[in-house]
Amino acid sequence: MIPPVVDAAWLVEVPDAVVADVRHYLDGRDARADYLTGHLPGAVFVEMDRWLAAPATPESGRHPLPTPEVFAEGMRACGIADDSVVVAYDDAGGAFAGRLVWMLRMLGQDAALLDGGLTSWAGPLDEGNLQPTPGDFTPRPWPPTDLATIEDACTAELVLDARAPARYRGESEPLDPRAGHIPGALNAFFGQNLTPEQAFRSPDELRERFAELGVTDASQVVAYCGSGVTACHNLIAMEHAGLGRGRLYVGSWSQYAATERPAATGPEPGSRPVIDPHGVAH
Repeated sequence: MIPPVVDAAWLVEVPDAVVADVRHYLDGRDARADYLTGHLPGAVFVEMDRWLAAPATPESGRHPLPTPEVFAEGMRACGIADDSVVVAYDDAGGAFAGRLVWMLRMLGQDAALLDGGLTSWAGPLDEGNLQPTPGDFTPRPWPPTDLATIEDACTAELVLDARAPARYRGESEPLDPRAGHIPGALNAFFGQNLTPEQAFRSPDELRERFAELGVTDASQVVAYCGSGVTACHNLIAMEHAGLGRGRLYVGSWSQYAATERPAATGPEPGSRPVIDPHGVAH
């Protein structure tokens, strides 16, 4: 499998790679309109809410995984086949494109983030919409070994919250029913994986960052965020650092906050909830 993060020079050397533009905004801006204005040559637009997530519900969170059939339909429409090499980018350091990369890698498919995203490309950009030749992409079930449940997020040895510190501390919550974090979770803001230029820090720097959080083996980690999107950035960063693969709690805070489970606030992880014999946290 290719590395989880590649640079523009690598992409130039693999001209058959499918380039995916996965820009997505939480402030109401139109990502497709930005794509039409300028995108990497040959890039296809992959819409987050249509192909990379199922409809939001309180029970499943804001970005639950789509069915394998819907994901396969989207990949085919974007010209991605079972044997495609996919390089995805956005304009936010991989915060959103990481979701597509993680989903494909979870299925065993070659996929990587473009380091530095849109701004890393020194050449001219294309305009308008690309109509790719549909790919032959087979629906495959999501591997349970790469996924974590809400109970796992309450009990795993290492739980990392990828949200910004203010949201982790419960000082603000612009999107979900209540503020705070899962008791016992450590704050690992995904933005700290990046340099000021929005490129990934070196593997050595990332290993040091995650070691400070107690992570030496990503297989012990459950990652979450607001809705299971930016947490993928931490999973990719850990793999980029040579720490292996962690698990994603897809429902993330958007699912957890809709329950009556306890929440922690402030800068400290807080005490883990007690799980009763019925699997309910108190």
